[in-house]
Amino acid sequence: MAKKELTKEQEQLARFAKALGHPIRIAILQMLANQSCCFHGDMSEVLPIAKSTLSQHLNELKDAGLIQGTITPPTVKYCINLENWTVAQTLFSAFLKDVELDTECS
Repeated sequence: MAKKELTKEQEQLARFAKALGHPIRIAILQMLANQSCCFHGDMSEVLPIAKSTLSQHLNELKDAGLIQGTITPPTVKYCINLENWTVAQTLFSAFLKDVELDTECS
C-alpha cells in the first residue's frame, strides 16, 4: 500500500496554524482586524512587545500570507490579507467541523 501524500489544503492549514502559534501574533491579527484600514505607526507602542522582536512576528505572519504590508522604520504599514484570511477561515472551519471526536474513549 502506497503512502498517501499530504494535500495542498493540509500544508496550507499547517502553515497558517504555525503563524498563529504565538500569542503576540494573535494580538497583531486582532489589532489589524479591528482597524478600519491599514495600520500605520509603531506597533510596539500599542502592543506589549519590543521593537527588536516585532519585525520577526510580522514577517512570520507575512510569510504565511495572513498580512500584507511594508516595514519602513520606524513605522510599519500592515493590513490583513483578505484573500488569504478567507482561505484560512474556510480551512480552519472545515478542519474543525470534519474532526469528530469519540467522546466514549475518555
